[in-house]
Amino acid sequence: MTVHHIVPPYLLEHLERTADDPNLRARYRLSLQHDAVLRSRPAALGQGSVQLEGPARSEGSVQSEGDDAGARRVVHDAENGTTLPGPVVRREGDPAVADATVNQAYDGTGATWTMFKECFGRDSVDGAGLPLSSTVHYDHGYANAFWDGAQMVFGDGDGEIFGDFTRSIDVTGHELTHGVTQYTAGLVYEGQSGALNESLSDVFGSLAKQHHLGQTAAEADWLIGAELFRSGVAGVALRSMKAPGTAYNDPRLGQDPQPAHMSSYVETTEDNGGVHLNSGIPNHAFYLVATALAGYAYEAAGQIWYTTLTSGNLTSTATFTTFAEATQATAATLYGPTSPEATAVTTAWQSVGVLPTTPEPAPTPPDPSQPTDLIRAANTSLPLNPPPAAPPPPTESAPPTESSPPTESSPPTESSPPTESSPPTESAPPAESAPPDRPAAGPDPQ
Repeated sequence: MTVHHIVPPYLLEHLERTADDPNLRARYRLSLQHDAVLRSRPAALGQGSVQLEGPARSEGSVQSEGDDAGARRVVHDAENGTTLPGPVVRREGDPAVADATVNQAYDGTGATWTMFKECFGRDSVDGAGLPLSSTVHYDHGYANAFWDGAQMVFGDGDGEIFGDFTRSIDVTGHELTHGVTQYTAGLVYEGQSGALNESLSDVFGSLAKQHHLGQTAAEADWLIGAELFRSGVAGVALRSMKAPGTAYNDPRLGQDPQPAHMSSYVETTEDNGGVHLNSGIPNHAFYLVATALAGYAYEAAGQIWYTTLTSGNLTSTATFTTFAEATQATAATLYGPTSPEATAVTTAWQSVGVLPTTPEPAPTPPDPSQPTDLIRAANTSLPLNPPPAAPPPPTESAPPTESSPPTESSPPTESSPPTESSPPTESAPPAESAPPDRPAAGPDPQ
């Protein structure tokens, strides 16, 4: 199982190169190394993190059978270590504790569960009430958060660029949606299917925040991780669905490299083929659909994306084009092929360059049952230009007829007398007027 991080590796690499403080550089380098190890190993269910079977609720576990319907949350504390999941510090139904980070993790997982349940009828990430386990205070100054296939893990941030990762509901929703994708389409985390995996997490992470705040599509900020940056950072969030490529531009972070259109698609072997980069393209397509339809984005637009993700028809290696076509089919099924919803979906994917604009209709082949152009022209009184008649067949030569007498019947007229230049003339006789100095011919005299 792939481990999914909210902060992409290229961003941490840039920070590691540009940080002035050597301690920060070392911290970023350690985070990159640690994340690489996490990504390379299969996810394992942390001991005591979630108990799915059995009647007893042991320390550090949540029982999924026999509880009342609703979210099943448990928050652990890694105590700045890396052993997961850590001691339990809050369970479902417990009152708030003194640690704000614990409460924010509890609230964020609850808001995500509520959005999926109330908007799409889904009970937890697996659709069957899987307990939502989170670990906070992971490692020292860890500037990331991730879903490891079994639970959420939050770092406290480096204190310079990033703050507490539990502060953003959309970050929690993003990571938990990786779990939903894991249990449904299983999109391969590489290339375009991996970028779709990331985009779907951004979409439903943003919807979790919008649902929690009661925002319409027009009121939402469409930012992912808006609460993460510390003061002094020239940026508003990790990503912008409204305007990919504009979320930050800071000397320490660099400039947001996300494209918004296929013309700027990034071909790379880094970041699993650019999964955090090229996700900006489908992100923007969803934003365009949601704002075109207005109202709440988790209604029509969200329903189209959710149904497409969970339909069972999406392959694990789906490309942008196949996903776009699948959302077209979903919109047509749910709302009708000529509905505003279907139109908005097609227009959005065309706007980001994934689907071509409507091509010119192909010329209609001639129908043999219809009249030819010649007959049609006759029927419509159009001028005809029939082909030339064939030449007559050769015939035997005939004797001259009286209608063709010899040419004597047309003697020359006086107006056109014959000229002397016509017959041979004597204009070139032997030149006697200039005799030669010697005889012209004959033998020489003896």
